[in-house]
Amino acid sequence: MTVIRAALDEMFAVIGQMVGSVFRHGLPLTDKIAARTALTNFFLHIHPVRVRRSWIRMSYTLCLGGLSFFLFIVLTVTGLFLMFYYVPSTHTAYQDMRDLQFVVAFGGVIRNMHRWAAHAMVITVWLHMARVFLTGAYKKPREFNWGVGTLLLLITLLLSFTGYLLPWDQLSIWAVTVGTNMAKYAPIAGPYTRYLLIGGRVVGDNALLRFYVLHVVGLPLAAFLLMVVHFWRVRKDGFSGGL
Repeated sequence: MTVIRAALDEMFAVIGQMVGSVFRHGLPLTDKIAARTALTNFFLHIHPVRVRRSWIRMSYTLCLGGLSFFLFIVLTVTGLFLMFYYVPSTHTAYQDMRDLQFVVAFGGVIRNMHRWAAHAMVITVWLHMARVFLTGAYKKPREFNWGVGTLLLLITLLLSFTGYLLPWDQLSIWAVTVGTNMAKYAPIAGPYTRYLLIGGRVVGDNALLRFYVLHVVGLPLAAFLLMVVHFWRVRKDGFSGGL
């Protein structure tokens, strides 16, 4: 019994240490603990300390920024699921997508969630940028955050473009072929940009692999880092009162 009790005490001590490392403060039973908990809580400090009621009303923000971030989370979760069943090879990519649609349990649901969330994110980001512009929310001191938002819009479009090739059907192959051929005619760097994107002269294995890496690693990581900066600048600069 003594050995069991000692083992239980040690286990509870370890659990208590782990819980203490996650929750730095106890229950807010006193005003001092409650104030310390509020001051160190991340979720309570995403937004500026003071905002006018009119700046956060639904008819002004339309929640477009929050919707865009929510769709990014949906795309990340569904994309991780799809990665378990997809191999970026021209020999298996199309069949993998067919298996996801008709063989894997709930595969069609997850794939359609990913596809429609991608379309919806492009729309919400565009509308969010339009709302910020029309209400003058890009003006001083928010010029830097407007630039960050523009980069996020560009990354959103690139995510949509790179993901379009992954099903490896005739529609996606020829759409990317046309798109990369258009990039070839850009001044000076056009041909080099196209070759860098597709890794050759035609859309093949190299293009599929590069688009896959960009779609699941490079662009999402860049988007996440820019979102962190974007939210931090919103916290520091505050909301705009409109025109």
